[in-house]
Amino acid sequence: MKLLAILFFTTFLSSVTWLGDFSNATTEAEKDNKLIIVNFSGSDWCGPCIRLRKEILESATFEDYAKDHLVLVRADFPRQKKNQLDAAQVKRNEALADKYNPEGKFPFTLLIDKNGKVLKSWDGYPNEAPDKFVSEIEPFANAAH
Repeated sequence: MKLLAILFFTTFLSSVTWLGDFSNATTEAEKDNKLIIVNFSGSDWCGPCIRLRKEILESATFEDYAKDHLVLVRADFPRQKKNQLDAAQVKRNEALADKYNPEGKFPFTLLIDKNGKVLKSWDGYPNEAPDKFVSEIEPFANAAH
């Protein structure tokens, strides 16, 4: 119950939305001329994944940038029974992992264009401040416009 309350409040307070369907993300990216961030995460077992989410992806710096420039997709692979995703979401996440993360790296974050081409990847926790993380995305986003 506490986890649900935390998820509710962080979602409610967040200025960005993380999608679970990559095909919806590519449609939105195409429509709005944005790039896509895909974050492969183990939300309830992977320490570096949790740290990445809390320290960078949920930072005001990243969220402020993302809302105007990025479409966000989280492919989560929780292990605890209480956090299991519905079968359709598991299937979407597995298909995305087969295509973009066949080695099963966690965390693994990709910057992808609207055509599905990988522009940049972060393997593991990027040990940097949110503004540095955003500065690595900006040249690609500027080139896309």
